[in-house]
Amino acid sequence: MAHAETSKGSIQRGNTLPNGDIYVGSFDGLVPHGPGKYMWTDGALYDGEWDKSKMTGRGLIQWPSGASYEGDFRGGFIDGTGTFKGVDGSVYKGSWRMNKKHGIGTMVYSNSDIYEGLWNEGLPDGLGTYTWADGNIYTGRWKSGKMSGRGVMQWINGDTLDCNWLNGLAHGKGYCKYASGACYIGTWDRGLKDGHGVFYEPGSKLPCNLEVSDCLTSHDGTSASSSSNEKITIGLLFLLQKLCKNWRLRSFLHRPRRISNGTTPIFYDNSGNHLRQDVSSKSADDQCLQDDEVDKDLVYGREYVQGVLVNEQPRNKDSRMSDIAQENMWEKQARGPMETIYKGHRSYYLMLNLQLGIRYTVGKITPVPLREVRSNDFGPRARIKMYFPCEGSQYTPPHYSVDFFWKDYCPMVFRNLREMFHIDAADYMMSICGGDSLKELSSPGKSGSIFYLSQDERFVIKTLRKTELKILLKMLPKYYNHVKAYDNTLITKFFGVHRITLKGGRKVRFVVMGNMFCTELRIHRKYDLKGSTQGRSTKKQNINENTTLKDLDLSYVFHVDKPWRDALFRQIALDCMFLESQSIIDYSMLLGIHFRAPNHLRSITSYHALESSGISPQTDYSVALHHEEKISSKGFLLVAANEPGPTVRGSHIRGSMVRAAEGGYEEVDLVLPGTGRFRVQLGVNMPARARKVHEDVNVEVVENVDTIEEYDVVLYLGIIDILQEYNVSKRVEHAVKSLKFDPLSISAVDPNLYSRRFVSFLEKVFPERD
Repeated sequence: MAHAETSKGSIQRGNTLPNGDIYVGSFDGLVPHGPGKYMWTDGALYDGEWDKSKMTGRGLIQWPSGASYEGDFRGGFIDGTGTFKGVDGSVYKGSWRMNKKHGIGTMVYSNSDIYEGLWNEGLPDGLGTYTWADGNIYTGRWKSGKMSGRGVMQWINGDTLDCNWLNGLAHGKGYCKYASGACYIGTWDRGLKDGHGVFYEPGSKLPCNLEVSDCLTSHDGTSASSSSNEKITIGLLFLLQKLCKNWRLRSFLHRPRRISNGTTPIFYDNSGNHLRQDVSSKSADDQCLQDDEVDKDLVYGREYVQGVLVNEQPRNKDSRMSDIAQENMWEKQARGPMETIYKGHRSYYLMLNLQLGIRYTVGKITPVPLREVRSNDFGPRARIKMYFPCEGSQYTPPHYSVDFFWKDYCPMVFRNLREMFHIDAADYMMSICGGDSLKELSSPGKSGSIFYLSQDERFVIKTLRKTELKILLKMLPKYYNHVKAYDNTLITKFFGVHRITLKGGRKVRFVVMGNMFCTELRIHRKYDLKGSTQGRSTKKQNINENTTLKDLDLSYVFHVDKPWRDALFRQIALDCMFLESQSIIDYSMLLGIHFRAPNHLRSITSYHALESSGISPQTDYSVALHHEEKISSKGFLLVAANEPGPTVRGSHIRGSMVRAAEGGYEEVDLVLPGTGRFRVQLGVNMPARARKVHEDVNVEVVENVDTIEEYDVVLYLGIIDILQEYNVSKRVEHAVKSLKFDPLSISAVDPNLYSRRFVSFLEKVFPERD
């Protein structure tokens, strides 16, 4: 507060102060104390209570601009509860802290928009309701003034969107229910539909769990249309009441979900004829269909890329799942491929033990001066062992987990590896051991390993078999030298190896790795490519948007810039040479693909501007579902890396950038219009052109005659699963399978043959440009 304090010089009641200000009121000695008025030279006036020369208690302050505040003061600051009237006619009534809106409060903006809910440091933050002047309502979570977290958007026409939000945009899994009775369940990415989803025509039977959203979007069971003009007063108590009254709601909201909107897609029948176009409106989606346009009880499987519909398949009654199966499918889709570990979860105490151990180890090794590793840093004596009793000890803190023994392998080696990839020790501990829980993933392979993901998704933690641990420690000296010598290696980045021993003798071994899919971009397809063919396809019934597909499922080839391709295969050759020297087989190239919207569909798609609804300029809120930026005819742009502008770097990368022929053989950044600017390095944020060479073996696709042949894509790739030696058991497996299958088609082959076959297969996946 600019005028919070007065001078402490000798002053008389009603006198003008030496600085020109005027005070009239009570004193305690020589300082204002008690009721009094203070006028600053600029015309601002305070009338209220004082305590030892500071505004404290109830008071009214008026500024020359016409703004005013009446309420509580403390220590010279607006602090407590009070009402602020802005010069533009806006009114805030609620809690304050240190001159900023903080706590529960209601803001009526000059354009008649209303926000009611929690505030933090002057911005909506937490649970709250925003009501636009036109009647649209958002109820849910906010962060730093934007819709972020779980929330429900209700439009005045009766459409309702229930999903997760991120920075004001629908982002994640969720569903949209339309006033017509139609419903879409799917995934959104930054406000656009992205990925697979299911569209239910009006009258179709919906998964049971969707019905519980009604208690968030209407009062006392009334319909959305009849309550759309009512003011929804929610705040913290409203939501808690609803959560307590309905267990189904609490169960439903426990699952993260997202939804997006966007373009007006075009649909085709099996012959490629134009079937229908969704109706544009200010609704939750541009896909609200009229009842007289559709048959009852029709369900469509859809796939979107950045808001553009690229595939639609009707689901007839014979192919539809039962009601129970439908509900289970929705639950699984809403939950996604990972589950946050909570108290009572089977991995809860294991997670606590892991976090305690890593915090102890990193805290112990970090103060040691950084130095080059020595041979004894790899040996059997290079271990940190500690016992963690629940009550704590001289060296360990008390904790709420079970007693356990901790062993950390080669701590100095992995400390240096983390330093190589510029991973700060504090960031590393906060990512894995911070206040947030880890997330458990389902295993994508046959190893039976359990995978955990840090909350910020920078690190993957995988359980190891004893044999895998031995192989890793055996190859660690050569691995360290290889990673140190080749900055752009594609091999898995290891950052720590640990073991937990529980009472009873059960031992669990972990390795901490970098997550190669730690990116803001949505990964639409994942492939695990080995170069073999036997057993390298995925059953159709097992495929969903989270499935990691295999060699025979791949239906694309990828054209990348020639310098990038040359650099890519130089590094693949070096990495394979290293793995061959260690007699490693069964490794694979994990390939992640982010598709950009197809050009020919984008050209016929209507892009709708943001309906701002006259939102106050102070808030920067947006009805995110209707927002799409116009993008160029190409899915991405390349700009010189030295051009100014914020750039998103990938995690766990180092070394020089690869020069692009398309960019004049300069180091370049990748610009994705409407998304951001990304640093391009080998295997990270690599732009390419994907060309479809044949249909997916296990996926039925219905497309029109103008079949989509090419996409702009962004690629993420790395070599994983490098802990399998070509040992006796693998030799036996090769001999047995060779009796039944082509010896060259099976995975278990000699390391030299495996390496050559692996590179040869990838050369077909990434062919040279014509």
